[in-house]
Amino acid sequence: MVTAHDVEILLVEDNAADEELTLRSLKAINLANKVHVARDGAEALDFLFTTNSRPKVVLLDLKLPKVDGIEVLARIRGDHRTRTLPVVVLTSSREEPDITRCYELGVNSYIVKPVNFDTFVKAVSEVGLYWLLINQPPV
Repeated sequence: MVTAHDVEILLVEDNAADEELTLRSLKAINLANKVHVARDGAEALDFLFTTNSRPKVVLLDLKLPKVDGIEVLARIRGDHRTRTLPVVVLTSSREEPDITRCYELGVNSYIVKPVNFDTFVKAVSEVGLYWLLINQPPV
């Protein structure tokens, strides 16, 4: 059983198909064993701020119930405990105001979910490998 302190990836995704595809992509490169899934923005914030968990990266959808992804990002960046936490937006939104707002708030990367299955798997795999194995976060 994975505890909050073992989590390396916080996946914030309300779409069950996208969740399954993301987890399958991470599993293919052996990175799915330490993933916590939050299915709405409120659940993501609760996980980050009440469990004091510090994942290595947050994969964040924007169009979420309860608290949208932009507000989740704003709260992550607005708190000294999570300000430097890498956040990668993984969304279907290509809307320029969303992209601009996310970068204004300090998102580390903004990725539009590919429609093609193989491209989606490759994109998620590369994101996982980069943020978990290559990136050097602050201590």
